[in-house]
Amino acid sequence: MPRISGIDLPRQKRIDIALTYIFGLGRPSAKAILTKAEVDFAVKSDSLTDDELARIRRVIDAEYKVEGDLRREITMNIKRLMDLGCYRGLRHRRNLPVNGQRTHTNARTRKGPRRSVVGKKKAPSK
Repeated sequence: MPRISGIDLPRQKRIDIALTYIFGLGRPSAKAILTKAEVDFAVKSDSLTDDELARIRRVIDAEYKVEGDLRREITMNIKRLMDLGCYRGLRHRRNLPVNGQRTHTNARTRKGPRRSVVGKKKAPSK
C-alpha cells in the first residue's frame, strides 16, 4: 500500500483516482502531477514501482500544499478574518453561512437542529 504525504492510498484503484484521497488534491491536480512525474494514469496504486512513487512524491512536495500544511493555512485564514472583525469573520464566529445565503428558512446544516422557542403560540388557522 503506497503512502504519500502521510496518507495510505487505497489498493486496486487507478493512481489518478487514488491521489484524490490526499486532502488538497482533486482530479485535475492529480492528472497534472502524474503528467509531470511521467506516470501512466491507468496504473493501479499497488502496482507502482518505487521509482514512480518517488517521482510523484517529489512533484507533490515541490509544487503543492497538501494535508496538514493546507489545513493549517485554511484555519489561519479563518482566524485572521475573525480577528479583523470583518463581516465574513463575524459569520464564522457565529457559525452562520458566510457567502450570503438565505438563513430565514434554510441553512440547517450550518445552524444545527431547530431549537423550539418556549412560550410561542402557533398562529391561529383559518
